[in-house]
Amino acid sequence: MFDKLSLKRLAAPLFALALAACASGSMPGVSQQSPPRGEAMATAANPHAVNAAVEILREGGSAVDAAIAAELVLGLVEPQSSGIGGGGFMLFYDASNENISGYDGRELAPAGASPAMFLDARGRPIPFMDAQASGRSIGTPLLISMMKLAHEDHGRLPWARLFEPAIRLAENGFVISPRLAGFITYAGGPGGRLRADFTARAYFFDRQGNPLQAGDTLRNPDYAATLRAIAEQGPRAMSEGAIAEGIVAAARRNPRGGSLALSDLSAAQARRFEPVCGPYRAHHVCSTAPPASGNALIAILGMYERARPRPEGVNSADDWSAFLWASRLAYADRDHYMADDQFGPVPAQELISPDYLGARALLIDPAHAPAGRINPGAPTGTQGIYDMWGTDLGDDHGTTHLAIVDGWGNAVSMTATVESLFGSQRMTNGFFLNNQLTDFSFQPTLNGRPVANAVAPGKRPRSSMTPVIVTDRDGDLELVVGSPGGSSIIAYTARTTIGILDWNLPVQEAINVGNATARTETVAAEINRFPPGIAEALTARGWTLQQTSLGEVSGIHAIRVTPRGLEGGADPRREGAVGRVPAPAAAPAPSSGRASR
Repeated sequence: MFDKLSLKRLAAPLFALALAACASGSMPGVSQQSPPRGEAMATAANPHAVNAAVEILREGGSAVDAAIAAELVLGLVEPQSSGIGGGGFMLFYDASNENISGYDGRELAPAGASPAMFLDARGRPIPFMDAQASGRSIGTPLLISMMKLAHEDHGRLPWARLFEPAIRLAENGFVISPRLAGFITYAGGPGGRLRADFTARAYFFDRQGNPLQAGDTLRNPDYAATLRAIAEQGPRAMSEGAIAEGIVAAARRNPRGGSLALSDLSAAQARRFEPVCGPYRAHHVCSTAPPASGNALIAILGMYERARPRPEGVNSADDWSAFLWASRLAYADRDHYMADDQFGPVPAQELISPDYLGARALLIDPAHAPAGRINPGAPTGTQGIYDMWGTDLGDDHGTTHLAIVDGWGNAVSMTATVESLFGSQRMTNGFFLNNQLTDFSFQPTLNGRPVANAVAPGKRPRSSMTPVIVTDRDGDLELVVGSPGGSSIIAYTARTTIGILDWNLPVQEAINVGNATARTETVAAEINRFPPGIAEALTARGWTLQQTSLGEVSGIHAIRVTPRGLEGGADPRREGAVGRVPAPAAAPAPSSGRASR
């Protein structure tokens, strides 16, 4: 008899032959014609987006197809978090060959960007809100380019079909959710700049200047028209013609106009990347490569595994303390080294090497919190890189995440963002433009040393986005997970992964558990969501926990593959939902008798 691995080895060359035949035109395209075999699932931050994904999955779309349809809807109903004026990162798991591929849609700084563009006349960083709500903060939008690239590789349905749910919703209108209504009021209030943009003001406020409320119906015919153009022309619609001209005009408009030009839009392209992967107990974890922070997430897991070889569970203060320690150590390395690796050396693999993680994990003492600052480490062979950089902070907050598994067992983990609340708060053609360039360090040097994440023309800013795909030791899909949340994304996703794989929590319970981000000496924590006694035990060990006023605004969405089928979860801190498409019913056996008339 063949064992499981032998069957896989046999199936791989057969699948390759099928694809070759498909390419030569000698047989129908396998990727287009083979029916789904199992159930499918989608989970995202808004029910409208989940409904769009389910519609596509029911029609025989792939995980990539469903992800595109869902994200186009999210850009409409959750514009404070993501949209086609921004970017993102996508991981795709191919069940046919167990390969995990990555797609990078991170924005680029325009050719006119300069290291000092976020400094005032005295060389001091300008206030963040001034930088955010400005044209200087706008990078080249690459979300559409990224999704088109992934669709070319893994799509099943026609590109234009994926736009129909969002176009329909934009034209017919959708009911404003409480979360969106709250952000409209907040961003349009005394501390916000949303009213400063004429288009955004006309879209979100009535004629008396009052913000629209939850329950109001909002229509966006401009967005529908933009989507129709992209459905027909692809990414070219975002880099030339009327839409591109609108992007450039919005970015260059005063006050604080930027340098974005049509030439920047036409030159920028999404790219494929090799995910950063590492072992975690009996699992294989993959996430994003630089300029994103997948290696930091893998480092947290690796150090936690070494500090807690036999974890006790969610009610263990030792487990929580080890997780916070691992987070502090990984963030220290990430804040020092992580940047666009096309512009300088980034030791992504060295920072997750077994020897280095083992050495760093020796610093972990679950019985006591670290005393004071934690410095970045210097893995073997990186001493010169260590000496190059100064350490800086900063990151994306207006973000969303979705997880999808299709009926063939393929999966997508995608995190998309416009950076801050409504991005740059500049709107054109029915969508908001990002402020991703504020993810660069505002100061190009610190203590006389250059900062790895300093601004440069054509450079991608550092990102915390860490969509994750986990497989077992045989390469079978186990978990799809990720979150928004600025620099806390790394901690949110790592804690949820530990909760599911180590603490054996159901997916929804793992998402519900209190978040804790130990990036600095003060831990941002959801104390009210912690298990009983954990906060007190951590405080007794020296950890400084701070309950943030708004809570930890994660948006964790996850799907786990279990022997009983797919198990999904959506973050209750947002407005997420889970949608399921049952496995196709088995075809009835052919009748042995004459057909009745």
